[in-house]
This record gives sequence, C-alpha cells and structure tokens, in this order.
Amino acid sequence: MTRFDDERIGPLAEKIRTAQLGEKLSVRIIDIDAGRSIALMHENDARRLSIHMGDRAYIFKKSKRGAYGGVAIIDVTDTMVAEGEIGVFNDLAKSMKLNSRSTVFVTPREKPESVSYIRKKIDGCELSRDEIYAITRDIVYDNLSDIELTSFVTASAIYGFTKRETVSLTMAMVDTGEKLDFDGIVVDKHCIGGVPGNRTTMMIVPMLAALGLKIPKTSSRAITSPSGTADTMEVLANVSYQARDIRRFVNKVGGCIVWGGAINLAPADDKIIRVEYPLSIDSEGQVLASIISKKKSVGSNYVLVDIPYGRGAKIQTRKGARELGKKFVWLAGEVGMKLKYLLTDGTQPIGNGIGPVLEARDILMALDGEGPKDLVDKSVMMVGELMEFCGMSSKGKGAKEARRCLEEGRAKQKMQEIINVQGGNPHIKPDELRPGRYRQHVFSKTGGRVSRIDNMLISTIARTAGAPKDPRAGILLEKKVGDKVSAGELLFTIYSQTVVKLRYAVKLMQKSNPFLIE
Repeated sequence: MTRFDDERIGPLAEKIRTAQLGEKLSVRIIDIDAGRSIALMHENDARRLSIHMGDRAYIFKKSKRGAYGGVAIIDVTDTMVAEGEIGVFNDLAKSMKLNSRSTVFVTPREKPESVSYIRKKIDGCELSRDEIYAITRDIVYDNLSDIELTSFVTASAIYGFTKRETVSLTMAMVDTGEKLDFDGIVVDKHCIGGVPGNRTTMMIVPMLAALGLKIPKTSSRAITSPSGTADTMEVLANVSYQARDIRRFVNKVGGCIVWGGAINLAPADDKIIRVEYPLSIDSEGQVLASIISKKKSVGSNYVLVDIPYGRGAKIQTRKGARELGKKFVWLAGEVGMKLKYLLTDGTQPIGNGIGPVLEARDILMALDGEGPKDLVDKSVMMVGELMEFCGMSSKGKGAKEARRCLEEGRAKQKMQEIINVQGGNPHIKPDELRPGRYRQHVFSKTGGRVSRIDNMLISTIARTAGAPKDPRAGILLEKKVGDKVSAGELLFTIYSQTVVKLRYAVKLMQKSNPFLIE
C-alpha cells in the first residue's frame, strides 16, 4: 500500500487537493490471487479516462489522513464488471483493505520511465547503473506488465550483461530488499545444482554453527529437481519465515535453514526467476547477480560455492566449471565479499535418498554417524574449507575439526536446536520418516560394476513418482558408481503415495534404466 504525497506522485497530489480525483467507481472483489496488482474496468469507463488494455492507473481511496492506494495494471472488459464498477483482485484488495462496499478513485498513470530502458536493452545497448536500478525497483513494486518484464528478461538472455551491468544488477537487487546484519564472521554456501540428493547444506549448517560461526542459510525449493533444500528441511521443521525470524534464529542458535522465497531479500531476483523458468532461459550475469545478491543480503562475509561438473551435471567440463568459479570470485569481490569455489564430482547422486523424506532420513542418519559416506565426506570437506577460508582453522586442519564435531555429536545437537527454533520436533528419529506406501524394487539384469548413473533420469523418475510435491515419493539408491553388482541384486527402489504415479515412474524406468552395468 502506498500513501500518496507531493514528493511521491507530483501532479496527482494537486488533483487530490482540488478534488479532481478521476473516475469514482464501486469495488467488485474478484476472488482470485493474481500475484500482482491487476484491476478490471468496463470498456466505457476506460474509454472516458483514455485507459487502454495494459495501461496503468492509480487506484486510491480517501481517508481522514489523506489519500492512499497503489498502481494497478488495467484489463478492459465489457462483461466481467458493470459500468461504474472496478474489479479488484485479492492481492490489491488486501493491500488497500477494500471490500465490496468500498469506492475508489481511478486516474491514469503514465508508463514508468524504466520501460524506455528496457527498450534500450532490446536494442542491445548497455544500461547505466541508474537505469538498472530503475528497472529493478519497478520489478519489485510490480510496476511492469508481464510483457515488459518478459521483454527485459529475454533481451538480457540474448545480449547478456557487461561486467558493469552485472555489478549494478547485483547491488540493485540487494538495495531493493531487506538486508540482515550480524556481528562477527558470517558464512554461507551455495551449490549451482544439478546433482540429485546433494543435501550438504543440511549437514554444513549445523556443523558450522556448532563450530562457532554464524550461517543464516536461505535455500530454494525444487524447480526441476526431486527436492530442494527447503523441501527437505520442511520435512523436519517449518521453513517459511521472515527476515526478523532469521535474525532471531541466528542470534539464538547460530544458524537456520529457511526458504528464501518467503523472505523479502533480493525480491527482484525471485520475480525474474519466475519468468525465466517457463521460458527455460537465463543470462549468466543474472545468475551470478541472483546468487551473490542473496548472499550479500544476509550479511555474509565469506561464501563457498560448490560447482559440480562432469557428465550429467549442469557443467560438463572442468574448464567450464573453473571459468564460472572465477566469475563468482570476481563479482563477490566487487560487492565486498570474499568467495571461494570448489570443483566437485557431479556425475552421480550424493547420498542414497532422492526426494524430501528420503533425503531428510539420510541427513538424520549422517548426523548419527550412520549416513551415506559420500554425503558425510563431502560435507566434512566443505566445512573444513570454509573454516580455513575464514581463518577459524589453520591450513590443513579444518576438515579434522569438522569431522571431530560430527563424531562428538555436536553437529547433531546443533541441528536439534535449529529444528527446535524453527518449530519442528528436535528428537525425530530416522526410522520415523517413512517413504511412500507403494514401492517398486528394481534389480540388476546382469552382473558387473556400476559404470554410470544418469542424474537427469533419476530426477525425472523421482518427480514422476510424485516428488517433491509429495514429500514421501522418491528413490532410494542401493548402489553407486564403482560398486560391484550381481545379476538379480537390488539397485534401487521407487516410492510413491499413489499406484498411478508409481506405475508411470516404473514405465519411464523400463524405457531407459538410469543404471549402466558393465
């Protein structure tokens, strides 16, 4: 909700004072969450105000304290609302506290200046810092139409961003959202993704917090994978919190694992990603800005980036992974953070469980000292690297301290504290996390050695079985690359909560088995 005044809206303030308030319309609530400020006007009312489909309008109501309201993008109709009415979707109605008895005033608003900057990007021109800030602010405040935002994202993917544009976009994303600040050393980690079951975050956070560092970890939900860190953590505790909650959690127990989408940190990034996903496009500069802006927003001093590479990973070659890592280091330095990247094996899943419940069970078992060795070893290595990078451990000793923390149970205790402050059951046991009620065992048809596991196919099968929407769906791996296998031996099990989804997952697996035995 925006309160209008001379400084914010200029000419409209004079209209308010002189009662030239535009068209007075009765409110009709459209009981739909549009996800942005949208309103419907009858074509006759729109014609009188010279408002066309996709134009913007100020919608405001008067009160004893003045006039307040916001900007909406207008759709025009001759059927859904009557003349003299304005259809207001739930989002705008809630922010303006409108109901079906309300009346509002509507007056046209010119297009934001940032639209002309978007046209510059479409023409392949470099944008200035001020132009990028203007576009970012209008993205955050929903001042751009879907077409305008999509045009900016598409042009950015086609032409990319220069170094100056990338730095400007990163800081614009930070400055248009909330920011957190903590005393002492604040660390963070990020993985570029693409490897199923790679839930190292849920090991790293409690280990680092137990070792005296602060780690306010915001994580994503799954987009194309069977589970994101937030999906897996949600099996154990609530993950939807605000910035003030993160501050409270970290100051109390040293760390947290929450869903980044519920927090107003670098909010422009989330809106850009929603456009990129259905188009399957992204700009490297935007990806870099997206990740670094989130780390900057939570007050991180030191960041570790995990870049898996290899066959089946997002990045195929070590050279490509190293080039990306150097860009992360450069951008972090430009915005005042220290960053280190690790090149890791991305050719097969990490851990045994794929899907929220099965991954959460892996984590609890690993904290008990009984979990998958690859998950434990990678987590210990990454904690050791971060400890040495930020100066908390001397060179060569970080991993030893991390493993000792795990073996002595301090990491498990810290995870229990984190689960507790986030509203979960800190004493939940691994065997209490049960996968889907329907299952299909998959056995090897031949003997030999596992030479390959197809990451993408494993993910697709698990998603077809219902993950992550159904947290109990997924895959439990029994063999990994390099393991010996006998004919008839169990390779993996598919779990689902419905017979139909299990049948689809099995059918997909039968067409192309993700395991190659040689």
